[in-house]
Amino acid sequence: MASRGPDIPIEALHEVLKPGERLIGLDLGTKTIGLALSDQGLRIATPFHTIRRTKFTKDAEELLAICAKENVGALVLGLPINMNGTEGPRAQATRAFVRSLAGKSSLPVVLWDERLSTAAAERAMIEADLSRRKRAERIDSAAASFILQGALDRLARLRAP
Repeated sequence: MASRGPDIPIEALHEVLKPGERLIGLDLGTKTIGLALSDQGLRIATPFHTIRRTKFTKDAEELLAICAKENVGALVLGLPINMNGTEGPRAQATRAFVRSLAGKSSLPVVLWDERLSTAAAERAMIEADLSRRKRAERIDSAAASFILQGALDRLARLRAP
């Protein structure tokens, strides 16, 4: 069985998740952390909450409290890869967040390519005719939902015969 630790490949999730555990998706920004939750069947991602960032310790405590309350078995964290496939400062900051979180939790983390997730989430909200104000309130959790849904779709393909 795979160890429960940070930064695992998505292919290892089936080894670490217990029955009924959910995934939480994160869109890590400099001012906010958008959150989305999966259903227990690991099929559907739903926008959930936005954490206003202050200090890492406080942010991590709020995130981990949500994970405990919602029976989360692993995190799917958007990794902001540049369009040319390289990793810049935001990706390095994301990896640093994962390392710091590992000191506070044994929850495994899957890093998921989040290229264009915010743009796709915004496009969907525009198509739904949401006002600018409503879009601004919901964009972070919607982007997290887009990230998580991509990972859930990959998990479904891995489970398929």
